[in-house]
Amino acid sequence: MTAPDRPTPPPANPYRGEITFTDARGRAHVLRPSFEALVAAEATLGPLIALARRASEDGVTVEALAVLFHHCARAADPAAPEANSFGALILETGMTAALAAFRALMEQILGGPHRGGERP
Repeated sequence: MTAPDRPTPPPANPYRGEITFTDARGRAHVLRPSFEALVAAEATLGPLIALARRASEDGVTVEALAVLFHHCARAADPAAPEANSFGALILETGMTAALAAFRALMEQILGGPHRGGERP
């Protein structure tokens, strides 16, 4: 099963808090933690602060990663994969890479992307 060819998305914009998750197939998924994306993720996962606490105690699940990645990817690209597809990509790519992207995303969400000055 192959996905239709789509143009390569623009690179992640750190001033928006975006990060990139590159899957095992080499496709880059820009994850944008917009307000709407985070509200949608919280509707499924509960408070993001609690998710961060669970993650710090090794309690983050593949489902939680997939849901958060899905909503944040959809904020950057409406054609981004569904949560179940993100789950499969996470397992195919490996939890180490997914957790690195998750940590970077949570740092942006909890710490804010605008450290060190104004947007260019």
